[in-house]
Amino acid sequence: MPHTTPGFAAYPRTDLLDGPTPIQPLHRLSEHVGADIWVKRDDLTGLGGGGNKLRKLEFLVGAAIKQGADNIVTVGALQSNHARLTAAAAARAGLACELVLTQSKTRDDEDFRRNGNVLLDRLLGARLHALPAEADAAAFAARRRTELEAEGRRVYLAPLGGSSATGCLGYAACAAEIADQERALGLRFERIVLPNGSGGTQAGLVAGHAALGLDPGRVQAYTVLAPLEQALTTTRRIAEQTLLLLQPEAVLEADAVRIDGSQLGPGYGVPTTAMREAVKLLARLEGLLVDPVYGGKAFAGLLAHAHAGPTLFLMTGGLPGLFAYRSAFD
Repeated sequence: MPHTTPGFAAYPRTDLLDGPTPIQPLHRLSEHVGADIWVKRDDLTGLGGGGNKLRKLEFLVGAAIKQGADNIVTVGALQSNHARLTAAAAARAGLACELVLTQSKTRDDEDFRRNGNVLLDRLLGARLHALPAEADAAAFAARRRTELEAEGRRVYLAPLGGSSATGCLGYAACAAEIADQERALGLRFERIVLPNGSGGTQAGLVAGHAALGLDPGRVQAYTVLAPLEQALTTTRRIAEQTLLLLQPEAVLEADAVRIDGSQLGPGYGVPTTAMREAVKLLARLEGLLVDPVYGGKAFAGLLAHAHAGPTLFLMTGGLPGLFAYRSAFD
């Protein structure tokens, strides 16, 4: 019998996925490192180049449509995967889209400014607002919503990374999907490893595990954006908010949110040697491509802490970022 998480029927949802994403073994890599490593292919979601943010956007766009919005506005870094997929989801739903993007403090080359996700944002029809790195993108987005509403538009403001409790319902549902796939495969993963940026993907998985009565502690992330303590605080807060939507009486255990800070390096979007080596190893042994900002750093952490028990790596997508970071691999 499939695992079901109570509470989803109460929240509007727009279908943006083609069904469950596959779980695949990495035979050659597992043999190379002496571990049992599998991947959950959330990079294979088809819309807009694919990626994990579509699970969140199913609920965010669903909420926007229910509220009668005709425009969706969100924020992110210049090479934001969430921004790209928000533009794609808006195009699918017939909504106008505006992206408020902050530029990088560490990168300003031509590839970074014009290629990768930025190129796709424009192809998908979004209006871009590029702000200096130190700008308050959320405040700008709020002002832009006021301006659009003064013109008679109805605007839905989506959060950074889609990481509100509503958006994170997408990964609470994914927890049930993984549990069903484990049952079909006849195995149980000891760890589910992923990157932690805005915190929502991990928060949703943690909340989903708790709602299903499963151990949320096996969901283990590597922060790629915030310092460790900030990442822990933010992720736990969102996980508690998401669980409240599903099971108001449930309580999240003290050690439910587990994050490692060892792969952050000098900061968000700054390449590390471990990331480069991890990206190359996965590509050359398995023909799989992970991005340099999120997946590459998390996979480097997985390799650094590999052990014999079955481990599931969540491939969150972000392939366009490789083209924006061409010079990092020269």
